[in-house]
Amino acid sequence: MAKIAFFELEDWEKEFVTKSLGSHKIFFCKDKLSEKNASKVADADIVATFIYSRMDEKLLSFLPKVKLIATMSTGFDHIDLDACTNRKITVCNVPTYGENTVAEHTFALLLAISRKIPESIERARKGDFRLDGLRGFDLKGKTIGIIGCGNIGKHVARIANGFEMNVLVYDAKNDLKTARKYGFTYETLPSLLRKSDIITLHVPENKNTHHLMNSKTLGMCKKGAILLNTSRGGIVDTSALLKALSDKTIQYAGLDVLEGECFIREEKELLHPEFMKTCDLQTVLQNNILLRNPQVYITQHNAFNSKEAMLRILNTTIENINAFVEKKPINVVK
Repeated sequence: MAKIAFFELEDWEKEFVTKSLGSHKIFFCKDKLSEKNASKVADADIVATFIYSRMDEKLLSFLPKVKLIATMSTGFDHIDLDACTNRKITVCNVPTYGENTVAEHTFALLLAISRKIPESIERARKGDFRLDGLRGFDLKGKTIGIIGCGNIGKHVARIANGFEMNVLVYDAKNDLKTARKYGFTYETLPSLLRKSDIITLHVPENKNTHHLMNSKTLGMCKKGAILLNTSRGGIVDTSALLKALSDKTIQYAGLDVLEGECFIREEKELLHPEFMKTCDLQTVLQNNILLRNPQVYITQHNAFNSKEAMLRILNTTIENINAFVEKKPINVVK
């Protein structure tokens, strides 16, 4: 029997963990792990936390018996890995959890646009059942260009094939085996932009991808294309997008993220009270000029937020703990 300390959990998560790890002694704390509460778990063998628990050398000194840190996140830069190595502490993470979830939301945005779903619902609620102005278009036969073919991009390609779309991909690396498996063709970025009816972004934001969609690249797009972004807001230059919408180079945009959002490391941060203390996301979103544009369909950074995705985080964390207890650790980052 191990003593396991969980921090930063919601009530429903506690119930799930208790059922799954009931054979162990479990301690729960809704707050982040800190020097103030670390003494309560000084005898813990395993600690499971989210990103707001800063696991540095000083904090680790309060946890002399810990042999595993299971972070309930993909990122692990809140953990001092060198200090963990010195103390012979294993660190595990949740490498993936929402690939199909985000891909499905991408198509939810696309279908909302293609079939005018929000307009139809709003009109029906008012008792107006006229169909004028609600004619949509089929996805079958359309060309979709996927920029970034990592875990999420692959799921987008898979779903697109189900709609019988032509799938093009631009990625930093070309993997022909993956292309055959998911039924797509690699293109250069200019070629993809010229050929695609729908362009969807699935790259991380960094110095190479910030404002990837700018005046130049948006100008390369097929006239009347649709742009989808469920990755990071800063990948799209808002000013350039407004111009492209105005001249109908981009007919519609479906956005789950907006430029100017607070810095987000993990999507699950958006559900965390600590994030709300540092980011007034409501004000950021309300003040965005794209909200008032009828050609733009916006959701509030919600693509990651399915019950299955949240359960995958917990399940992977539990699998990490069980594997470590059985001396067969998995998802080890250090």
